[in-house]
Amino acid sequence: MSGEAAVLRKRLGVDASSPIDAIRLAGDAIPNLTVVHYPFGTGISGMCIKGDGSSVIAINSIMSVGRQNFSMAHELFHLYYDASSATTVCSTVIGSGNSTEKRADQFASLFLIPPPILYELVAPEIEKGRVLTLKSVVSLEQHFLVSRRAILYRLVQDRYLNSAQAEEMKHGVVASALELGYAKTLYVPSPENEQMATTGRYIRQVEELASKNMITDGKYNEWMLAGLRKDLNHEEDLNHEEDSIGSEVVD
Repeated sequence: MSGEAAVLRKRLGVDASSPIDAIRLAGDAIPNLTVVHYPFGTGISGMCIKGDGSSVIAINSIMSVGRQNFSMAHELFHLYYDASSATTVCSTVIGSGNSTEKRADQFASLFLIPPPILYELVAPEIEKGRVLTLKSVVSLEQHFLVSRRAILYRLVQDRYLNSAQAEEMKHGVVASALELGYAKTLYVPSPENEQMATTGRYIRQVEELASKNMITDGKYNEWMLAGLRKDLNHEEDLNHEEDSIGSEVVD
């Protein structure tokens, strides 16, 4: 599985060691992929819908930002390495589900957390026979941009922690990060105004059609609203301009 993860990093233009924002990477680097951010609720981390000409990956935007990053890497396994052509809906519990789901979690972990880099970061403690501290764990999740449960899953898999040690670190996640001087961004959902949005192929296609004058402004606005991108609606920009002009006249 580490081979597949390394190959995909290279294919998407990422070096062997850099941390990855998988959602941004997927939207930018995969030409035929549309990425949807949507608040699905508590039971779904994401889904992958594969098509002949294009595909869609949807990520649950009310999960923590670090968990969303892991979810995208998980869905990339389904997109590139899952032989099934069916739509896949994925659980929120890392390491659960059938064998394919477990393989997808292993892939996501290896894709985001390359083994040589993880070892390099834990070596100062491990080689001295020390148990990894909570401070070290928080530093690791910050470095790799993943949630607490995602980093603990990997540390247990690689036997840098045992299950009991990991269990103790699953609580007080935000507080422990704040106490160590980190922002809480990684541990909370996307901002409310970013929880429903589309990026990638769909948006690029609408923009291209508009730039070639192949669609009207009305159709552009309609399709952008359908793509959950009110921020790209030309009508909104026009209304804002008119409001500003009106204010200047009054002043």
